[in-house]
Amino acid sequence: MKKLFTLSLITSGLFLLLANGAKASADTSFPSKGNPIITHKYTADPSALVHGNKVWLYAGHDEAPPRKEGYVMNEWLCFSSSDMVNWTEHSVPLRAKDFNWAKGDAWASQVIERNGKFYWYVTVEHGTIPGKSIGVAVADRPEGPYRDAIGKALISNDMTKATSIFWDDIDPSVIIDTDGQAYLFWGNTKCYYARLKPNMTELEGEIKTVDLTSFTEAPWIHHKNGWYYLSYAYQFPEKIAYAMSRSVNGPWQFKGILNELAGNSNTNHQAIIDFKGNAYFIYHNGGIPTEGGSFRRSVCIDRLFYNEDGSMKRVQMTSEGVQ
Repeated sequence: MKKLFTLSLITSGLFLLLANGAKASADTSFPSKGNPIITHKYTADPSALVHGNKVWLYAGHDEAPPRKEGYVMNEWLCFSSSDMVNWTEHSVPLRAKDFNWAKGDAWASQVIERNGKFYWYVTVEHGTIPGKSIGVAVADRPEGPYRDAIGKALISNDMTKATSIFWDDIDPSVIIDTDGQAYLFWGNTKCYYARLKPNMTELEGEIKTVDLTSFTEAPWIHHKNGWYYLSYAYQFPEKIAYAMSRSVNGPWQFKGILNELAGNSNTNHQAIIDFKGNAYFIYHNGGIPTEGGSFRRSVCIDRLFYNEDGSMKRVQMTSEGVQ
């Protein structure tokens, strides 16, 4: 009887863990066999961080069932690799419901490290202020687990007035400049940016806008060899275009298209990193047959190349991906 009672307690505890979203299985590893690099789940809106001799890939999880027209996204996923081919999937590090003030929609995000902490800027639907918003979570390790850093939105729709739509506060991207000043970029139809305080959880100064040619959404800001690059989703269906500047504050010079339409997906969302001497362009498409598409997307990776003048060559999307 004592054994049965003990077993009952263990079973009940396991049920509670699963009911609260804990992952019972350990991290799992798998090799990429080309593009898309992940085929056992739909993954979208990639961002990436190079840390500890690894690439840390973060993605939204497209959970819409077949033939459903609309995004179903409740959590973010985390993967890591030391060679861009063999990947480890980690336990789910963050969910939209981890922000008590939000009511759902785990949309695009980005993680950055500062002073040994990892800050995850995410898009969610606000629970009381109509529209999308940006929250920030924090962790001690790149794989998490992450927790809400401030207990409220960092950016909400009532703070941005450049357009009247309810979905302009999405797709955060963050950079720490060479002088240590951090900046947050985000937006839809209007590209916003603002300085962040050193604690990475508060804005410092006013919210400004960047005038970009045919800007739709998905800004990604990065720096290389004295140039600042602001790439973004361009027009609709979306391609990726980019602009260059000698300063994170502009002025920005439009340089044209970087990536064409990403097959069978109306959206296009990119991350750009350098890793072990090579540059990479990370994006999503609707390439998993037969249930892929705009609401069931998949992360891909291809090489990125720069010209001698610092401009970027147009990305060649491949089925083979990174070898």
